[in-house]
Amino acid sequence: MRRPLSPPFRTLAHAPRTGPTSGLARLVLPLLLAAAALAGCNAKTAEARRFATACDAGDAKACQDLAGRLREGDHVLRDEARAASAYSRACDGGVGEGCAELGLAYQRGRGVTRDSARATRLFREGCDRGGLAGCTQLGILHEQGRGMTRDAGRAATLYDRACTGNDLAGCARLGALYAGGEGVTRDVARAAALLRRSCEGKIALGCLGLGQLHAAGTGVDRSDSLAASFFKQACDGKEPAACAALAEAHETARGVPQNYQRAAQLYREACEDGQGVACWRLAALYEKGAGVRQNHERAVELSKQACAAGYREACPPPAPVAGAGAVTSTPPAAAPTAA
Repeated sequence: MRRPLSPPFRTLAHAPRTGPTSGLARLVLPLLLAAAALAGCNAKTAEARRFATACDAGDAKACQDLAGRLREGDHVLRDEARAASAYSRACDGGVGEGCAELGLAYQRGRGVTRDSARATRLFREGCDRGGLAGCTQLGILHEQGRGMTRDAGRAATLYDRACTGNDLAGCARLGALYAGGEGVTRDVARAAALLRRSCEGKIALGCLGLGQLHAAGTGVDRSDSLAASFFKQACDGKEPAACAALAEAHETARGVPQNYQRAAQLYREACEDGQGVACWRLAALYEKGAGVRQNHERAVELSKQACAAGYREACPPPAPVAGAGAVTSTPPAAAPTAA
């Protein structure tokens, strides 16, 4: 039978190791972790190669998987042209999502020459083949009247089809239509449910819409702090309109502390992304010198930029007399400092 250790030896046996062995462990552990990460990386690289081989052999689904990796640079060199080619092979092989993604490539000119008409055909083909993203994109074209007659009702039908199939971008778009009563009977409760579902699925547009409902108290409790929180979530998700809304919250101290510098930064980012209202409100900050150095010339320049982006309030009224000269609309007054 094993004899128990006497007290001095028991203490030594259970004492933490601080000698060369523990020092070696500190050195080896990071190497083991790095080796594990490298093994995982190598496995994903090998998987990408298998997708490429299978795609070359005519596996349409493998072409779809390969295309996504090429588009994002996921363990392969990022190559939008090769991604578009792989999406084309997937689409030709009957993969609806491949048609939809190829449509986006043609719509945005990524890896191919921009071709809006071809993009529309591919969205329709993708939707017909079960590529729900194609239904959503086709719905956007109907809603906005881009390349076709504007038809919010048809857009709602397409969004509903996409959302039913769990395309959360379609849910966000459908929620926005229910919130405004466009193409459907207004139903703020359903709008809130759809927008919440899409926001929880990390769809920035859904978070923006949910924030707008909370700001207005429509279908949900009115809460400036919740609205600002959702605006931030959407802005972090690269939704420019949400960045403009969050900027206004910082400027006017609605739901967040007043911070002109932060407001100016967010307005600038949204303005660069084509949000005319953001250019207009940033012009007001430059006019007053709130959060930025006062600069009347910059304010005038931003007002013109806002008008060019389609924000009508920033556009000068027609000159009443021919040859009277151009008139620049005055930027709005910046929000007063909160007490």
